Amino acid sequence: MNESVLQLRGLAKSYNTGTSAEVEILRGVDLTVEEGEVVALVAPSGAGKSTLLHIAGLLDMPSAGQVHIGGIDMTGQSDRRRTLMRRQDIGFVYQFHHLLPEFTALENVTLPQLANGVGAQAAQTQARQLLETVGLAHRVHHRPAALSGGEQQRVAFCRAMANGPRLLLADEPTGNLDPETSDQVFGTLLRLARQTGLSAVIATHNLDLAERMDRQVRLEAGRLEAA
Repeated sequence: MNESVLQLRGLAKSYNTGTSAEVEILRGVDLTVEEGEVVALVAPSGAGKSTLLHIAGLLDMPSAGQVHIGGIDMTGQSDRRRTLMRRQDIGFVYQFHHLLPEFTALENVTLPQLANGVGAQAAQTQARQLLETVGLAHRVHHRPAALSGGEQQRVAFCRAMANGPRLLLADEPTGNLDPETSDQVFGTLLRLARQTGLSAVIATHNLDLAERMDRQVRLEAGRLEAA
């Protein structure tokens, strides 16, 4: 039986707006993602998908419920333990690439490894291999401004994969790209996931892309249901 990489149990999130009423974003969300499973998170704008991903990725705390990564309940862990889990086991990709503009593609993929204690030579070797895998061997020394939108996002995927995470969380990762480039970039992401056995939750509005994943779930009115 495959091991559950991510489990969300009874997840709730609300915000105090400064008035007597709280705004509920998530209400009793349950989700299990197995090893090697790629799940599409489909949601209308403002439904709370970014909040859900931030909590799943230990960037935010739930108002109630639990987040288990690899069977470990991370909800009550220290900030240091949560940071280490994020650094070692979780990769993030956003709609905008957020690459560091002053560094090359190779350096952008090397830096997360250096922060994780990997030696410079080994980090560069791993970064170069990842960039070659996504077809960017000839662009490793280019800075983000010299790359196309699709190339920038592929570098962002490599950066997310640099430390060999077990779980990838992606928030509309092709949302800023034209349809053809979006299809190519998503194909690259899916291929990397299949090759490495990576688990992933990918938020998208694109139903064609969602259908290419293993399973779809829909977030609406703060609740999660099978799509």
